[in-house]
Amino acid sequence: MLDIPIYNFSEASRYLKIANATLRSWILGRDYPKGKTSAFFEPLIELPETESRLLSFNNLVEAYVLRSLRHKHMVSMKDVRTALEYAFSDFNIKRLLLNQELRTAAGELFIERYGELINLSRSGQLALKMAFENHLQRIEWKNELPARIYPFIDADSEKIIAIDPSIQFGRPILIKKCILTSIIVDRIDAGESPEYIAKDYDINPSDVELAIRYEQAA
Repeated sequence: MLDIPIYNFSEASRYLKIANATLRSWILGRDYPKGKTSAFFEPLIELPETESRLLSFNNLVEAYVLRSLRHKHMVSMKDVRTALEYAFSDFNIKRLLLNQELRTAAGELFIERYGELINLSRSGQLALKMAFENHLQRIEWKNELPARIYPFIDADSEKIIAIDPSIQFGRPILIKKCILTSIIVDRIDAGESPEYIAKDYDINPSDVELAIRYEQAA
């Protein structure tokens, strides 16, 4: 189930709040100018089926972790690639972005390696490690495999919205009632009030507002 191709690029980029072009370059690669010629940016994430160009849930997890490194912690793609290759060559850790060890020894190795690459101070390494762990805590693991993502919505720290491949075909939901966030927005657009929807589903109005913020986030 975790490696079944089910998400197109438009869906995945919207669920994870990643620009479509950025997600495509991470997964498909892209040409870029290099002096008077061009070079190719090699993909960092591998699709389960290259023909369909659909992402799996595992791909979502990898992209989510990569997004946290790139956008939240300003880790360059070159440094990410170097650290991933280092984890594989020196510690035989395959698909590090999908590995629960990111929260333990492998994550520390990654941060230490990145710190070496940019001469990050010890305090800077600790700050990055704490922030990185905060994002990794948004992934729920079962039997050492990722089972659910709780995406961040602006400054929200509660795990209210989830992406779970075993519920609603892996679409974002309010986890309390397994309600699709897209359905809540559809009802709002149809003229219903957040208070009425909250009462109808027996949830908090704040949950409805969170679903709206999530769906409308860029």
